[in-house]
Amino acid sequence: QLQLVESGGGLVQPGGSLRLSCTASGFTLESYNIGWFRQAPGKEREGVSCISGVTYGSTLFADSVKGRFTISRDNSGNTVYLQMNSLNSEDTAIYYCAADNHGRYCSTFPGPYDDWGQGTQVTVSS
Repeated sequence: QLQLVESGGGLVQPGGSLRLSCTASGFTLESYNIGWFRQAPGKEREGVSCISGVTYGSTLFADSVKGRFTISRDNSGNTVYLQMNSLNSEDTAIYYCAADNHGRYCSTFPGPYDDWGQGTQVTVSS
């Protein structure tokens, strides 16, 4: 079973940026579809973005983050990044990455994902 670890969360002022990382110990993620999800207090888990395995490489973004967030992989294939710019209070949530090794393309719905990280807190506040 893949053990995913998120990092890079923290406290940032409105308008600021953060870069989240998702890695898996002992595994390369290049063949996996990787999704980023978030859950704010009292709200359901929301799909934020995803990137397909390197064979297809497609990306998807939730409407709420389009134009502000980007998703990418490092050259080694071991890390997937979520670059978050122009952050606002509505982006405050626990952010999770998840991995799917079955589908051809990634999805921003949680169903296809088998492995999940523990999450990293992102707080946007002045």
